[in-house]
Amino acid sequence: MSATQLPAFTSVVIVGAGPAGLTAAIVLAEAGIDHVLIDRLGEGANTSRAAVVHARTLEVLAELGLADELVAQGIKVPTFKIHDGPKTLATIGFGDLPTEFPYTLMIPQDVTEAVLLERLHRAGGTVHRPYTMTGLTDENGSVTVEYTDADGTPGTITAAYVIGADGMHSVVREQAGIGFTGDTYPASFVLADVRMSWPTPRTEVSLHLSPEGVTVVAPLPDPAQERYRVVATVDDAPEHPSRTDIQRLLDARGPGGEVRVDEVLWSSRFRVHHRVAERYRAGRVLLAGDAAHVHSPAGGQGMNTGIQDAAALAGLLAKVVAGEPDSLLDSYETVRRPIALDVVAFTDRMTRMATLRSAPARTARNTALRLLTRIPTIRTTLAHRLAELSTR
Repeated sequence: MSATQLPAFTSVVIVGAGPAGLTAAIVLAEAGIDHVLIDRLGEGANTSRAAVVHARTLEVLAELGLADELVAQGIKVPTFKIHDGPKTLATIGFGDLPTEFPYTLMIPQDVTEAVLLERLHRAGGTVHRPYTMTGLTDENGSVTVEYTDADGTPGTITAAYVIGADGMHSVVREQAGIGFTGDTYPASFVLADVRMSWPTPRTEVSLHLSPEGVTVVAPLPDPAQERYRVVATVDDAPEHPSRTDIQRLLDARGPGGEVRVDEVLWSSRFRVHHRVAERYRAGRVLLAGDAAHVHSPAGGQGMNTGIQDAAALAGLLAKVVAGEPDSLLDSYETVRRPIALDVVAFTDRMTRMATLRSAPARTARNTALRLLTRIPTIRTTLAHRLAELSTR
């Protein structure tokens, strides 16, 4: 189909071809439901951004025949540790989780999206790029989506339903009149992929607490075993943190020992919001992924929750389009929105706990972490929460 030829009618329009949008499209394609997936970008993700895939997400993707391919391209990390300087405060292991995937999978988002896209192609689907949605009208039992193509030529497509998977600044959510309540954390976050010498084993995701802020370091797939993801809170981070910036940060907050940052492969600065859509459905318009919820990167929950949203929603839509009652879609918000609220609350607690500044509060936190995580049931509960198995 050329850049100016979208069909006039389809059952479902999906706006946004990130991990959530691609997952929804795969589910619909496998169910034989006609759909159109559009994205405003000329190409998919070419940076790593979200780099964690949890056990529950792998279970969902296994049903689509995708888990093995992702696992083959990622790195299995079975341990999560919390440190304060050279001291280890807590160790959370995933090895005993009741799942086929007892680990965190570290894999860059661009690789995840490439695997999802190839799976969509195998199912007979595609992504139409770049198409920018400009408006929508829900009336007379259908939704009309207005868009412009790469040349700025306007067009419309009518569908029975629309999925808004177009991110935090969702045009679908805005056009549907759905509120997005919450707040923004005061600190900025540094996000970087680096090549470096790091003293912690590559079987571990490390969370480092310090008065200056929280830092997370995790291994990324790399034949030379030198590639790592660094996420850190900084009061006022530069737009594109340099090798010197990352080196200084890790020297101040890391575990000690030799840390040598050799190269910054990609870096960014961002502000973090914690918000949840007031509704997941407005008539024939439904939200998934970051269009429905955004939160702290603590625990790597965001992309995972979005993929699970999309798989659940597309499965319901396939049934409704095939003839089951439209009211079935109401269960999507009933089930998934409380999960998002819980994830936002959980990641907010983690972020606030990790960014305590006063010495007495930090001492109390560290003592509590050491004592509580010695209790097996608490370690198991935390492992379930981080792996998102509690959302089954």
